[in-house]
Amino acid sequence: MGTETLLLILTALAGWSFQEVTSLSRVDRSPPGSISNVSKNDTGVQKAVLTGTYAFNNRSNDAFLFKALEIDDAKKQIVKGIKYILEVRILRTVCRNTDNADLNNCHFQPKGKLHQIFHCHFEVWAMSWLKLMKTTFLSCRP
Repeated sequence: MGTETLLLILTALAGWSFQEVTSLSRVDRSPPGSISNVSKNDTGVQKAVLTGTYAFNNRSNDAFLFKALEIDDAKKQIVKGIKYILEVRILRTVCRNTDNADLNNCHFQPKGKLHQIFHCHFEVWAMSWLKLMKTTFLSCRP
């Protein structure tokens, strides 16, 4: 194998390696402040959904509490903490709104007159160093 051929092969390999590294870094990194998808099973998402649901229940005049049925979409944005942007379906439970009940112990209303689902958009701001989670926006519709 001649020197020219060897140089050509090494140049091609170096170019390929550089391309792989730069394309991987583009996939793994998004610009600061941009919104990105996050797993619905992420613990931060789960806490944000609970925070948003409690905010809904605190503002609701309904006789019963609601809790999350399904997380339809979850996104996050890094902004002086993490802002979770969530699309969630919540369903009325059998727990009274005056009980101060733990939602984990509340069962959903059975099908029938009291069965009601809301489609909600929650925005929850988490600042872990302050141990703070705050619902900054919520909008729900039947």
